Amino acid sequence: MRKMRDKERTQSRHKQREQRGKGEARGASFPGTAEHASKRKQVFAAALKRVNSEVRRLHNLAAKTANVEAARKALALHRAANFMTYPAAGATANEGMAPNPSSRRRKIITGAKIGRVSQSTKVAQAVRDARGAA
Repeated sequence: MRKMRDKERTQSRHKQREQRGKGEARGASFPGTAEHASKRKQVFAAALKRVNSEVRRLHNLAAKTANVEAARKALALHRAANFMTYPAAGATANEGMAPNPSSRRRKIITGAKIGRVSQSTKVAQAVRDARGAA
């Protein structure tokens, strides 16, 4: 389509030059005036615009689908990380009752939270020490 549009554009420009008297005639087989070639060029340009927008739409749809799949995979990995992934030790040869493995998720306590509790204990102790020294 681009080639056809470019061809019509070239012919339209050449016809315009002929009408202004700046160029020679292109040949006996070239029909119509510059307006005819211009109209044909506009038809091809509009068709090319539609094709380009459809290609862009399909590309965006594929990209969106890929993003959704990646997000779902990331969510599955994130959810899987909350549960114990290593297998239980299984039955042993010792006598007595065996504990049932817990199916609850692991509780992950961040280091910042642990540090906060330790620091608050230190601060409270310092306040008590300061009261006794005065």
